Amino acid sequence: MTNEANNPATIYANGGVSRNPANDELIATYPYQTSDEIERLLENNAAAFRLWRATPMTERVAAYRRFSTLLRDRSEALASLITAEMGKTIGEARAEVAKCAVTIDWIAGNGPAILADEPVTVDGDDEVYVSYLPVGTILAVMPWNFPIWQVLRASGPVMLSGNGFVLKHAPNVMGAAHALQEIYEAAGFPKGLFANLNADNETVAHVIEDSRIAAVTLTGSMRAGAAVASTAAKALKKSLLELGGSDAFIVLADANIDRAVEAAIRGRFQNAGQVCLAAKRFILERPVAEEFTRKFVEAAKALKVGDPMDTSTQIGPMARKDLRDELHDQVERTIAAGATLLLGGKKLPGAGNFYEPTVLSDVAPGMAAFDEETFGPVAAITIADDVEHAIELANTSDYGLCGNLWTGDVARAQRVARRLETGGVFINGFSASDARIPVGGVKKSGYGRELSHFGLREFTNAQAVWAKTVS
Repeated sequence: MTNEANNPATIYANGGVSRNPANDELIATYPYQTSDEIERLLENNAAAFRLWRATPMTERVAAYRRFSTLLRDRSEALASLITAEMGKTIGEARAEVAKCAVTIDWIAGNGPAILADEPVTVDGDDEVYVSYLPVGTILAVMPWNFPIWQVLRASGPVMLSGNGFVLKHAPNVMGAAHALQEIYEAAGFPKGLFANLNADNETVAHVIEDSRIAAVTLTGSMRAGAAVASTAAKALKKSLLELGGSDAFIVLADANIDRAVEAAIRGRFQNAGQVCLAAKRFILERPVAEEFTRKFVEAAKALKVGDPMDTSTQIGPMARKDLRDELHDQVERTIAAGATLLLGGKKLPGAGNFYEPTVLSDVAPGMAAFDEETFGPVAAITIADDVEHAIELANTSDYGLCGNLWTGDVARAQRVARRLETGGVFINGFSASDARIPVGGVKKSGYGRELSHFGLREFTNAQAVWAKTVS
């Protein structure tokens, strides 16, 4: 369990602390902003928003083009910062920055058409259209696991549509927050339009209530989401929540097992298992359960854990010690409830927050690794009698972010997909995100959508304009 020395409430009592999770070395501290500093931040942001909303779309797009160029120019420095602050392997960090640049390019290239006035045909000669207008400044409470990507998939659409953006980033990745603000300003966005808020939870709640904040978006835990949504609702403000998941990875008897195992390893152990859209519960149809399990354990055992700056490393440290403690507690409770430990299950000794790749079998509903989100390198295996049982097990979850389905019959898979209670289904692949498709969940995985045309319009005022013909 978490001890006081590793308790986030203790670690971040006075502000953000950036500490290298691979060696425990302190990188920087970020004291909380004073009330006067927060007031100036909100005033400057409001002024920047008024300027930005009146800026022609062509000029906004030009700023985004400069932004993506700067991302690519600074990609190595950004990737090294990500690895140092939260432990992602350097290869994965480079891929994160590259994905961000591609996403910004897509937003700049496709956003103007998506946000353009949309004509509506009515009887007669009246002119009717819908305009997608900015609503104000959006407060974003963002997590640490993808410190650049999570922010840009939120801020990119929000700001292209003419809104302002205030970021409350996770306290252990404040260096990434400041790097992004610097790039936004260097790209020519109005100073203060993208602003970093560094404050405790009570202060964040007051900021949500402030009249200069129009809405709030959060990616994080169910507890954090409930708190933020409640505060926003009391202030009659819209919220968007992405609250994690426990994605089922269903392997049916006619699946290509070797390809499924390869995808399962990547889907579960990328970013040391610290991914919301990730395979976590492996539901195997009985005829292929033994083969899949054997090959999966062999592949997981071969993964190299170590220095995230070493390009040969496949799994780096977990982001914080308290997160590793919580994960280990979930593993121990699952084993105590009757699961079988096939691989791993231990914290690695020495400096850093390393945890062994872990595989648990005989996992059933009611066990921690089945019911809870395991945010680390732990895979839970459950056997299903048939496809109907697999669907039942997949839907036996409070979460509903994404699902994975492996089978040789894609038409059947598409029919099954409609019965899975998730925001996304990936057939013969693993959960992922892409600028072109919406991402978001149902049930306790949250509500609202980011990315695609849904994300570009999520925080806009769909204003209907009906112009009567005057004779």
